[in-house]
Amino acid sequence: MPRILLSLGLVCICCMPAFAVEVQLNGHKFTLPDGFQIELVATSPLVDRPITADFDELGRLYVADSSGSNDPVQKQLEDRSHRIVRLQDTDGDGKYDKSIVFADKMMFPEGTLWYDGSLYVAAPPSIWKLTDTDGDGVADKREEWFAGKTLTGCANDLHGPYLGPDGWIYWCKGAFAEQTYEQPGKKPLVTKASHIFRRRADGTGPVENVMTGGMDNPVDVVFTPGGERLFTTTFLQNPGGGLRDGMIHAVYGGVYGKVHNVTDFHPRTGDLLPPLVHMGAAAPCGLARYESDAFGDDFRNNVFACQFNMHKVSRHALKPRGATFESTDSDLVVSDHLDFHPTDVIEDADGSVIVCDTGGWYKLCCPTSQLAKPDVIGAVYRIRRTAAAPIDDPRGIKIDWAKQSAANLTGLLGDRRPAVQHRAIHLLGQKGAEAVASLKSVLEDKRASESARLNAIWALTRIDLPAARGLVRDALLDPSPTVQQAALHSVSLWRDPSAMPKVVKLLRVGSPQHQRLAAEILGRLEDKSAVPQLLEAAGAAETADRFREHGITYALIEIADA
Repeated sequence: MPRILLSLGLVCICCMPAFAVEVQLNGHKFTLPDGFQIELVATSPLVDRPITADFDELGRLYVADSSGSNDPVQKQLEDRSHRIVRLQDTDGDGKYDKSIVFADKMMFPEGTLWYDGSLYVAAPPSIWKLTDTDGDGVADKREEWFAGKTLTGCANDLHGPYLGPDGWIYWCKGAFAEQTYEQPGKKPLVTKASHIFRRRADGTGPVENVMTGGMDNPVDVVFTPGGERLFTTTFLQNPGGGLRDGMIHAVYGGVYGKVHNVTDFHPRTGDLLPPLVHMGAAAPCGLARYESDAFGDDFRNNVFACQFNMHKVSRHALKPRGATFESTDSDLVVSDHLDFHPTDVIEDADGSVIVCDTGGWYKLCCPTSQLAKPDVIGAVYRIRRTAAAPIDDPRGIKIDWAKQSAANLTGLLGDRRPAVQHRAIHLLGQKGAEAVASLKSVLEDKRASESARLNAIWALTRIDLPAARGLVRDALLDPSPTVQQAALHSVSLWRDPSAMPKVVKLLRVGSPQHQRLAAEILGRLEDKSAVPQLLEAAGAAETADRFREHGITYALIEIADA
């Protein structure tokens, strides 16, 4: 499926430790790393063919559930035979025992995001905001949050949405139908290419283009701690030599994917940028960055990728290489069952990992699925590290969130529990001016952890006040490269001209990744006074770095001072 049909990627280093555990479960033989276990947590009649999923603040799991239809997409748009179910674990044993249809009569759902009390679902050609206003577990309010307006034969025009750490919502455009986006002060963006787009979560403001490509089907997007974007995609190159799909590091303004005329009218800085990981004809889709320490320190910030065709979820450990990353690749879980098709992977609050297996139904536009098997239902699985210590109240449900002051919330930014951190960031962003002083104290406290300072930056990024911009500018000098990176992303998003002196300094002396981001900021500011510094940086590179070169060149293109 479009979300299911995914894939490919730049530098990979193989391999990590071999598998050591085999588990017979639900008709599968699963292979996992030593010290891990897998359990079945939901299947029919609770859910039939899970595609994507997301948690709300209480740990209820919202799952896009396919009807098994492979009808032409226009008929699916008319019939709307799919649904969203909400799964609940009422006895706390980690397995779901209650299911309710949160939303029926859905067009083919290709992404689920729980955000601020509503579920956002990509159901081409639109992203819908579904809200349960009366608390009965059923969405009684449906709003069209984004209208993509195109629906091609494979329904891969739209995947997502995904929440960035900056508080913006991102999504992917696939297929090659023409779409038009207004750009204030510029000509409209008229494009047939693939893209990652973003917009403010409240739906205001223009749609921004982040990445352009000639690949068929970009699917899932995740973010590194410092805000770098990674995504899975299919057909990032024409098949050959065992290559086709993979994972890409999406830098601002980058053009990726196979040579295709849909990218002809988009600015290029040289050759197409390379992928991060090549996966072959894997159809990669669901993607997750692992934040917890429950799997052990070696797993922190690893990326997990569903490989639909390969019947597995792969593991990717990233480290910086110049202005991009390199990846050490291995597998998290593999099934021997030909109809095990993982389509989404998400981290639960306790550090376990949820995997959605959609089963054997999908055939539409999939070159490797020639026989639809809607009778082969899917399931939801949970992967745990056997020796992981239980985490008390992993979601912070015992916290009276409504009564927390800004100072109390900032105290949770360095909490061990990722779900608690994320909720604190969100609420601090909503508090606005009330939160700024407390966030300042975190950034100025030399005893504050790196994670607390990092999360303070992401909270400030969601606050539209001059004082918030000033604190982010100061954080450009933070001793942590990751905090600096987040601050650079924040400055870029807000196009903060007052940051220019510090940005120019980082262009000269920062790491290759920081230099690329500094150049990005100067380009987005469109300040012609930055041209000499950019030209000097272009000539000062000690070694060839395509991603650094791209950042500088694209900035000069945006400034457009011939």
